[in-house]
Amino acid sequence: MLPDHRNDTGDFGFGTRAIHAGQRPDPTTGAIMVPVYQTSTYVQPELGKPQGGYEYARTHNPTREALEGNVASLESGKHGLAFSSGLGATDTMMKLLSAGDHVICGENVYGGTYRLFDKVLSRMGIEFSFVDSASLDDIRAAVRPNTRLIHVETPTNPMMRITDIAAAAEIAHEAGALLSVDNTFASPYNQRPLELGADITLHSTTKYINGHSDMVGGIIVVRDDEIHERLRFLQNAAGAVPGPWDCWLALRGTKTLHLRMAAHNANGQRIAEWLEGHPKVKRVFYPGLPSHPQHDLAVKQMKGFTGMITIETGSVEAARKVVGATRIFAFAESLGGVESLIGHPTTMTHASVPVARRQAMLLSEGIVRLSCGVEDGDDLMADLEQALDQA
Repeated sequence: MLPDHRNDTGDFGFGTRAIHAGQRPDPTTGAIMVPVYQTSTYVQPELGKPQGGYEYARTHNPTREALEGNVASLESGKHGLAFSSGLGATDTMMKLLSAGDHVICGENVYGGTYRLFDKVLSRMGIEFSFVDSASLDDIRAAVRPNTRLIHVETPTNPMMRITDIAAAAEIAHEAGALLSVDNTFASPYNQRPLELGADITLHSTTKYINGHSDMVGGIIVVRDDEIHERLRFLQNAAGAVPGPWDCWLALRGTKTLHLRMAAHNANGQRIAEWLEGHPKVKRVFYPGLPSHPQHDLAVKQMKGFTGMITIETGSVEAARKVVGATRIFAFAESLGGVESLIGHPTTMTHASVPVARRQAMLLSEGIVRLSCGVEDGDDLMADLEQALDQA
């Protein structure tokens, strides 16, 4: 087993850490799996001396701490903080800011992130500028004296734009701001933003980290002790914490992350290359393709390119026929599970984004997003073939 410290990365490889980091056999029974500590409170043996530091489950839970330590290790971080959803993680991170602060955000972030920023937090005095984060010039031009945070997704959802993380970190730090990176689409197997200079990385653990479509959660990972202390206070004060069962399910998922992501990467690359030559597909958005305008940057900062593929079918009518005809690809929200999913972003994940903004980032009604699972690649391609034939 790894040394008994929840955030020890040591010299072990990614797969070893995925299975062991943040965990130890249960000290009571020797159980090799972390128990689900299903409790709301803890008995304190005497006044002022809680046992093991545990007082109340919103503040501390051993199952949650195991997940936090595990993902922190996978992200090459020092501290992990788990939340009840990816948006709960994002919302808590934004509480680092105050009214009057300015945020630069990538325009092509998840629709729920845009909704949180534009419809909720903007009413509380935080200012936002939405820019194409693939353009460093656009990021740099948006900087103001009160800029405190630059927030990006890379690859973006669903247009697969890539942000140069190292360069964005330099711009942020020169401005006295932090850089946060939503790493959900890539997973820590394929990309580790903290190694490239980011201050904060976050995930919807619902997606690749869990990988089995059976829980909802989020996580933040940082290296800096001071940022961690502020976030830990906010985690407890705001209370968007996950239950122990969801943490256990996510922790179960990370044990096979390295195996699953290798399969997702292989299916994604193969299917993207095949789709690029398909007569019914107008365009394929996938950073693993040499035709992607930022392919070289993707190769530089990513290990693999995941199972996420976006295609342009040409019209909403064609998109409707494709998503309604697949047999293996299930028409559903979310992504990153072992099973393949197909979605229509303009009516699903990005329905809350204004039409003008969607058009500016080329997110048309003919766009279809694929989350390629770990099924046999031949079966997935045959399923897409028969669905595209009907478009």
